[in-house]
Amino acid sequence: MRRAVGLLLLAGATVQFGAAFAVQLFDRLGPGGTVLLRLALAAVVLVAVFRPRVRGRSPAELRLAVALGLVLGLMNWSFYEALGRIPLGPTVTIEFIGPLSVGLWGSRRPLDLLWIALAAAGVVALADPFGAGGLDPAGVALALGAGACWAAYILLSARTGRVWPGVSGLAFGMGFGALVALPAGIVQGGAELLHPALIAGGLVVALASSVIPYSLEMEALRTLPEHVFGVLMSLDPAIASLAGLVLLGQGLSTGDVAAIACVVVASIGVTAGAAAQRAGVGSDLPVRAAAARNRSG
Repeated sequence: MRRAVGLLLLAGATVQFGAAFAVQLFDRLGPGGTVLLRLALAAVVLVAVFRPRVRGRSPAELRLAVALGLVLGLMNWSFYEALGRIPLGPTVTIEFIGPLSVGLWGSRRPLDLLWIALAAAGVVALADPFGAGGLDPAGVALALGAGACWAAYILLSARTGRVWPGVSGLAFGMGFGALVALPAGIVQGGAELLHPALIAGGLVVALASSVIPYSLEMEALRTLPEHVFGVLMSLDPAIASLAGLVLLGQGLSTGDVAAIACVVVASIGVTAGAAAQRAGVGSDLPVRAAAARNRSG
């Protein structure tokens, strides 16, 4: 189990450090150009590795995979645009409201009201809407939009995983996700999109955000209990803050750290409370793992 935990933590670090690396491409490609390269190259890699079979698929199954890809594209585009305005740690923390809401949906546990209040307090404290040093409102709105897309993506990913084997549905839909970022990518990136060094940088982001972490997670999930996965996943905002500090020099105030901690604790609380409810139910964890890690980076 220790090995599985190590692999999952490494996967989380890969995603967040990949996102930090992507920010360094913004000066030449802009967020739109960066996400366009990331999604297009990830689509090429995923199709080459997983070879999705389209023949014999019903129109409904194809539409589902396309919808998954379109939501993925919108999610990544809004996430990268948010990263262009506010630091990585707060961006991931605010975006994390999406999967947290999915975990709380339909809950009847009184304790979950506490986790909702704690997460909301953390996000409001980060945004600091009435303070002089608050985050850029557009960045906060984009991060919240990315979180809403993340929630939709998790639900669509679960449905897609029931009719498409493995991640073949994701591999098929990823190219459609790139189309979402195409207009902004061309406007912001222009001819730089064809620069070999920047294409190589985009490939690094694509591998760090999709292929490598997904491979690590699939290996870890062979032995890792579902609730442990959820707890480790809840550390993403903290890992993102560390990546922002180390790679981008994005320091956080004591209040920001406390706000991020509120969201992390709330997510862990939701995960622990839901573990008993999920016991004995067929798990779609590998699908949700892919959904969790493909949303950004």
